[in-house]
Amino acid sequence: MTPHVYPEGCAFNTLEDIRGKKVTVMGLGLNGGGEACVRFFLQHGACVTVTDMKTAEQLAPTINSIGTDPSLDLSRLRYVLGEHKIEDFENADCVIKNPGVKIQGNKYLAAAKAIETDISIFLHFTKAPIIAVTGSKGKSSTVSALSYALNQAGFKCFLGGNITVSPLTFLSKTDGTTPVVLELSSWQLADLRGRKALKPKIAIITKIVPDHQNWYGDMDSYVDDKKLIYADQDEKDFTILDFDDDDYLRDCANPKTGCRCWGDLFASETKGRVLRYSKNELPADVAGVFQKNESREFTAGYARLPTDLMSAHARNKCLQVEQIMGRLQVPGNHMKINVLNAGLALYLMGVAAEQAVNILGEWKGITHRLEKFHEWESPVDGRKVSFFNDSCATVPEAAAAASQSFEQKVILITGGTDKGLDFLPLAKCLNMEDGSHYKPFEIYLLAGTGTDKLIPLLKERNVNYYGPFDSLSILLGMVKTNLISETSSKVYGRPVKGNSLPVVFSPGATSFGMFTNEFDRGNKFKSMVKEIF
Repeated sequence: MTPHVYPEGCAFNTLEDIRGKKVTVMGLGLNGGGEACVRFFLQHGACVTVTDMKTAEQLAPTINSIGTDPSLDLSRLRYVLGEHKIEDFENADCVIKNPGVKIQGNKYLAAAKAIETDISIFLHFTKAPIIAVTGSKGKSSTVSALSYALNQAGFKCFLGGNITVSPLTFLSKTDGTTPVVLELSSWQLADLRGRKALKPKIAIITKIVPDHQNWYGDMDSYVDDKKLIYADQDEKDFTILDFDDDDYLRDCANPKTGCRCWGDLFASETKGRVLRYSKNELPADVAGVFQKNESREFTAGYARLPTDLMSAHARNKCLQVEQIMGRLQVPGNHMKINVLNAGLALYLMGVAAEQAVNILGEWKGITHRLEKFHEWESPVDGRKVSFFNDSCATVPEAAAAASQSFEQKVILITGGTDKGLDFLPLAKCLNMEDGSHYKPFEIYLLAGTGTDKLIPLLKERNVNYYGPFDSLSILLGMVKTNLISETSSKVYGRPVKGNSLPVVFSPGATSFGMFTNEFDRGNKFKSMVKEIF
């Protein structure tokens, strides 16, 4: 299907131009984006219609938040819920589209005079330097580490986008000195095609793996939307890309000659200045950042860049490389690459290498991404157990990575709803066919269409599992029963003083059906763990 191209520019010439206009917000939701749009357009004098297929009861938290704000003129707000009406689109001066709604074949959006998103409105009116991040895995961790570090380094930095914070909430606080870090999904990028609105000073594309194939149908269409992150960059901007091998040659329908990975393809296309990242030392002729094992327990990160990009300290000392990442508080080998990319962006923003090492070493991670939130001690043998919430792992590869993140065996809780993805990478990891070092002590499966695809793969490999469970609370009850069993030492080994057994909730799938979204799923998991343990 031919991708939709939006007209260049914006439906509003100035912020003052919004006053008196009729704006339809399509999709109120519960994650803050729709609410931010309603607030923004009411505050700027528009007459706002909110339309959502969900009911008022389903949207109650958001509706109550808006309805109890005395600063908003609610006389200019109307709701059309449980349905869409074509006239609300035909009569609007502008429709604000939810990125989760396809424009192709949508009769309501086809009737709109103009379509914008919260991202497109923000980019049109902000003067802030943009650092944009997309990819399949590691986006949220990268932007969170970078935003944290920039603020710690003295910048007034803002974070928004796919990480559930609409940038419209801080548009008025931005200027040419306030860097904005945006996490952008493929859908959000698709809604920018043709607008000439996104020109990031720094663009980062994290690891690419199959995702959202139930939406796109093929990898090339999915990746084409990712490419929009650098479409309008020029030689003054930076494009940070993966250097390591991946499944590009298998997943791309027509691989480009000379390209062995997705990063090579992107590097051949962007007009930005290309820098690469790798888990291994980069070849001498490749500029970027890489990891190096200083010991069995410690992996550092280094930058080796062209002379004009190296710091004054490095040039004065004739240093070929500078260390920009040291010891981290967050678990997982895959997390090191995310933090390393954040370190490179920090370095390009003028933060000293030593300062970057210190700041990134203090970052404690983010909610729903390998988030350690609870500890428990077994009354049977005194075993210490730590619980980790990785609910935002929504692709099988992310769950596989989580299972290997602790330098020891874990208890893994995984499974959920399918979105057209291949669960073979997760099955291979859990059977140590892919070079993984640790089989989980136990695997517990949440019911769902994705789990239905995983189970036969596990059976083929004689990988044991519990479930699938239709209830998270029943699943956790089984985990506790096994942990306090008199035979627990035979399963998990004898307790070791100072060591803790990780219980990792990393679904590797979406959450529809059992939960509202991955954030609701993670919050319910944390609540139930604290109640049961």
